[in-house]
Amino acid sequence: MRLMQKRIVMLVDFDYFFAQCEELRNPALKDKPVVVGVYSGRTEDSGAVSTANYVARKFGVKSGIPLYLAKKRLEGTEAVFLPVDDEFYEQISDKIMRALRGYADSFEQMGIDEAYLDVTQKVHGSFEAASDLARKMKTAVKRQVGIAFSVGVGPNKLVAKIAADSQKPDGLTVVKPEEVQRFLSPLPVDRLIGVGRKTAVKMDELGMKTIGDLARYDVQRLVEIFGKKLGVYFHNAANGVDNEPVQETGEAESIS
Repeated sequence: MRLMQKRIVMLVDFDYFFAQCEELRNPALKDKPVVVGVYSGRTEDSGAVSTANYVARKFGVKSGIPLYLAKKRLEGTEAVFLPVDDEFYEQISDKIMRALRGYADSFEQMGIDEAYLDVTQKVHGSFEAASDLARKMKTAVKRQVGIAFSVGVGPNKLVAKIAADSQKPDGLTVVKPEEVQRFLSPLPVDRLIGVGRKTAVKMDELGMKTIGDLARYDVQRLVEIFGKKLGVYFHNAANGVDNEPVQETGEAESIS
């Protein structure tokens, strides 16, 4: 399969979204460690971290760790712990998603805090124009809604997703078709969707530490090791090939 070069796809990722919503609701939280947790109710500290802002992350607090451990790591700080408020977060998300839809030829929402935008026609196939459009989106949404997000721009969904993850928070990373292999090659294999911990360990044992290593590995051997579907997928993904379209969802709302 060849890398499709005619598409321009964006992945928008709302940085530390739940915590950012809480900072929006209470601006006094901005410079403090903020942890949004899912509380089990068994004890005061039982449950897990859903989202932490970047102030809290500097202390090693991240999504999925137990709340008691987060509190231990944040001892001596002005940390604020809050329960998840799904209704409020969904209201903010809906407003942003409707606004983003207006910038896209095709728009696909991925959960509450991510979306893919195919902007090929909007920008007449120009990655420079796509970069300008991304900046315009970020500025408009920040001004009107108060939420910052990171954007990855690439020739397909796979590259756009990895690009968005590479510069946070409030980042913008553009990867042109001719830059894809240079961008992907040094990254660890587990940056690819579908490469979990066990698969990454197995690949490491076979000499594949980076995406570049995986891209150079014989595709027939990958098929023998992982099966036809996964083997071919890993080969294509490592070479930046992804022909999955952006599936249309949602309705547009104007933000000027």
